[in-house]
Amino acid sequence: MIYFLATVAAIAGFLFGYDEGVIAVAGPLLETDFPMSPAVRGFMTAAVPLGALCAAFFAGPVADRLGRRRVLMGAAALFMFGALIASSITAVWMLIAARLVLGVAIGMAAVAAPLYIAESAPLAKRGGMVSTYQLAITVGILGSYLTGLVISGPHSWRLMFGLGAVPALLFLAGLAFLPESPRWLALKGRADEAKAALRRLRDHGWDVDGEVDEMVRAARADASARVGYRALLAPTVRPALIVAVGLFFLQQLSGINAVIYYAPEIFSHAGFNSGDTQVLATIGIGTVNCLTTVLAMFLIDRLGRRPLLVLGFVGAAATMLLIALAVTLPSVIPAWLVIALLLLYIASFAISIGPLPHVMMSEVFPLHLRGPGMSAASISNWGFNFLVVFAFPILLAGPGLAFTFSLFAVICLGGVVFTMLRVPETTGHSLEAIEQHLQSGKPLVALRREVHVSITVTGYRH
Repeated sequence: MIYFLATVAAIAGFLFGYDEGVIAVAGPLLETDFPMSPAVRGFMTAAVPLGALCAAFFAGPVADRLGRRRVLMGAAALFMFGALIASSITAVWMLIAARLVLGVAIGMAAVAAPLYIAESAPLAKRGGMVSTYQLAITVGILGSYLTGLVISGPHSWRLMFGLGAVPALLFLAGLAFLPESPRWLALKGRADEAKAALRRLRDHGWDVDGEVDEMVRAARADASARVGYRALLAPTVRPALIVAVGLFFLQQLSGINAVIYYAPEIFSHAGFNSGDTQVLATIGIGTVNCLTTVLAMFLIDRLGRRPLLVLGFVGAAATMLLIALAVTLPSVIPAWLVIALLLLYIASFAISIGPLPHVMMSEVFPLHLRGPGMSAASISNWGFNFLVVFAFPILLAGPGLAFTFSLFAVICLGGVVFTMLRVPETTGHSLEAIEQHLQSGKPLVALRREVHVSITVTGYRH
């Protein structure tokens, strides 16, 4: 059942990826019917992260109040509504409104889905299972690119947008068969329901009573603690806030969404003028993104969070700098090398910078502040996502691709420094053990991979 839960919750990621990527292939067809200036195109594209940014302010507190599952069900309904409206527009403002609705759905799901998976998964598989959300994003992006290859003709963008309603319906149906998060139930004092939910999610013979007892102890310890956004600034919690917000800042300013949303334009600036070549190269990006994320799922709980982050930031910085050089010297460096470098960049991102911020934000906050904390992290995520997506076509028309990618590279190098100085190693620690370390007042970055500590503290089988 836990695998079914992770799969259903990850459909939110698929919808996120599909609605993010479809504009790259539908955009040129859309502009045949609705011509747009670069500023309008940028705002229309950026309407999704803008809607998600608005949702991020309330998604965490609402998930704490109503439960993770109910928030996801609300997001599923909005996904369906937004997709159907986008497919039937008669003016650009209607598409902007539809993409704002889709953005709100994505923003709600981006908080609730990783949280729902993390709070339900067993310790030894938590990192990989939370990463199914990021994997689903990459599958959704690839699916949208393939849709652009298969579907063609006048007004075909309407069908591309409308197809997003199908996985939304499956998402809503799947949630109907799943229990609420056991840790949320424990937080609300519903220990018996938490045990019933956990029994559905664990193998036969698992010490469900012991695991729920630990959840209840953590919930009781948090019962008198302050909640809300202001509590995130408390000295013991602030390091977690810095890690979660900082990782999403670095993720978005690494340039990933500039590549995802505007891949065809990037290839055009690199010298590929054939539309078919641009589409095939874009599909190559989606394929590498997906396959490398699968690899990341196996490595996260084996190599650890910190080594993967350093590897990803170094790889992303190097490839961005080389792409900037290739664009600056088109007569010296062949255009096909830009495709190869972009694929290496995507691989560097997907193996670490993509999934790990979602994993880390679901791990580092105390139980009673997990909702507001993940909302704060999502605000960082979507705020900088909106900034990059809106500004990229303007930067492309102004300073140019080389300057923009060089800027992304410098930020990625900053990510290496941030990881070394701030990011803890949460691999092998239960959520309760991470909270205990945080509340002890010790530096969060001092948390290191010690599997035996987690087993000693919890006392139940992993």
